[in-house]
Amino acid sequence: MAAVPATRVTNCNQAPVHRDRDYVLYWMIASRRTTWNFGLQRALEWCRELRKPLLVLEPLRCGYRWASRRLHQFIIDGMTDNSRRFDDSSVYYYAYLERRSDDGHGLLAALAACACVVVTDDYPAFFLPRMVSAAAERLDVRLEKVDSNGLLPLRATDRVFETAYSFRRFLQKALPEHLEQFPLPDPVAGARIPKLTAIPSEVTRRWPNAAPDLLAGHLPRLADFAIDSEVATVETAGGSEAANNALERFVSQRLAGYSELRNHPDEEATSGLSPYLHFGHISSHQFVAELMAREGWDRDRLSGDTAGKRSGWWGMSESAEAVLDQIVTWRELGFNSCVHREGHDEYESLPGWARETLAEHVNDERPHLYALEELERARTHDDVWNAAQTQLLRDGQLHNYLRMLWGKKILEWSPTPETALSAMIELNNKYALDGRDPNSYSGIFWCLGRYDRPWGPERPIFGKIRYMSSENTVRKLRLSEYLGTYGTPGRE
Repeated sequence: MAAVPATRVTNCNQAPVHRDRDYVLYWMIASRRTTWNFGLQRALEWCRELRKPLLVLEPLRCGYRWASRRLHQFIIDGMTDNSRRFDDSSVYYYAYLERRSDDGHGLLAALAACACVVVTDDYPAFFLPRMVSAAAERLDVRLEKVDSNGLLPLRATDRVFETAYSFRRFLQKALPEHLEQFPLPDPVAGARIPKLTAIPSEVTRRWPNAAPDLLAGHLPRLADFAIDSEVATVETAGGSEAANNALERFVSQRLAGYSELRNHPDEEATSGLSPYLHFGHISSHQFVAELMAREGWDRDRLSGDTAGKRSGWWGMSESAEAVLDQIVTWRELGFNSCVHREGHDEYESLPGWARETLAEHVNDERPHLYALEELERARTHDDVWNAAQTQLLRDGQLHNYLRMLWGKKILEWSPTPETALSAMIELNNKYALDGRDPNSYSGIFWCLGRYDRPWGPERPIFGKIRYMSSENTVRKLRLSEYLGTYGTPGRE
């Protein structure tokens, strides 16, 4: 069995491995899946080396910003899938659902006290880096974080890439060696490790294990959680099973027309996988492996051209290359920013030229100004924008192309660019299933100039920032059905 690449494993503290303790603990916080998961694979490596059982702890906190019924239900769907998958294995699965903020405080330490080693997920955004760092300082046992985010290891780069073009050129030179280092599709299958039969009763009494209830189909009442009850659940189900179904639907029904149709909201040509990627219910490695299989691809088809072109390098069809540019280049560019750019989610992280041109136009007259509450409820004069915001409110998703227009108009309708950025982050992170993610921050900051270049002619409010309009969008795209579905009758 191939080992997890060393470039994906980071030791977070100087504490020892306690070989005489009871089990290996995998603290599952980002890669919330049982397949194509370097973190789970690493934990199982430790189990085999130490001849110990594996305990998987998947907790769900309620005290983080934007915690809501929408996000909780999506994550709990995934925990239900995991409980079923682990039930047929030698792995002990512990799902903890925190009802009130800080109820779960002490659980990790209690389980780690009996652990030989603790393995967790290396995820560079939201509150997770701070949480892992704090845990590393408190635990008396070795804590490793494992990068299972993308095809390129997070720490295979040592700088921020300012454009997709420069990052793509780097990928085309560096990625080939990593194409031989995919995680195991199913690391649990056939895992020959001892089985943990129980954990201390004093632990489960204080922090009940929800896995048996999830396995039996007894889902918790979201009303019992101290979370935002106004952000309602959506029809889209979370979890690896739903993610796999979405992947199969995309490659079998939508892939062929993706390059031509992806920008047209009426065509439903996109994959719909971004929420599942964000919550770790599916891996980008699995996504790419499925594309490779459908295309009958092998390494000999790589072009060897490292000029940074958007298509042609992989040696796949036009649509497959377009998908790969999104799932590899653009998605992993966002992770690069989170790892190497301090304050990646702050206004000051924008390129100097963008901040300069926006500052020069900050006092320009704005024909329309909307408060956050008006934006949130889709109460503007713009039918297209209102429809996009309504989709976000209702479904927790935004069409990929319209997400760009959505952000540009918020810039146009806000008193300052800083206010616009704050509104975009708040609305996206509160309502979008794929919010709070490196990739979604890339999209938001792109609206203000990140990864872009100065554009002419210079315009009021925007300056040299790329401009988009709803009128041009209606002319270019097919969206009559979309507007019929999400149109808002109460616009102002």
